[in-house]
Amino acid sequence: MRSVILGIVLLTGIALSSPATAQIRKIPAVVTDAFKYKYRNAESVEWKDKLSHFVVYFQLNGDKYEAYFKNDGTWNGSQKEITRDDLPEDVLAGLDKSKYADWEIIGYYELIQPSDKLEYRLLVSKSDLNKRDLTFTEKGRLVRDKLTL
Repeated sequence: MRSVILGIVLLTGIALSSPATAQIRKIPAVVTDAFKYKYRNAESVEWKDKLSHFVVYFQLNGDKYEAYFKNDGTWNGSQKEITRDDLPEDVLAGLDKSKYADWEIIGYYELIQPSDKLEYRLLVSKSDLNKRDLTFTEKGRLVRDKLTL
């Protein structure tokens, strides 16, 4: 009997110490409807509530995406994981001309804006502590350079 009680106490402690993965609030129908309209064939859909907006992770035609929606269902943009081969030559040339030319590229993303303007985001690293998030226009101009973790 003592071992049963000890087991229950141990399992309860483990359950309470695990991080909660439940949403803070329910995703509004206006947001989910806007997503379903924009990405009709999306698969493996997972929502995250960021309080000021919602992020949805999904797959479409075998590609991994993230999309951002305001609380009222307005689409704020998306990003798609891509490979180096998917980058325009101008973006690679822009990187080669930047001070980050010799940094290792650890992530490639195509950013899709509501204005249908495309940008390209590269995560680059010099070391474990020295990482940057770079955004380039289609023509290879560096428009954002942020420190990242």
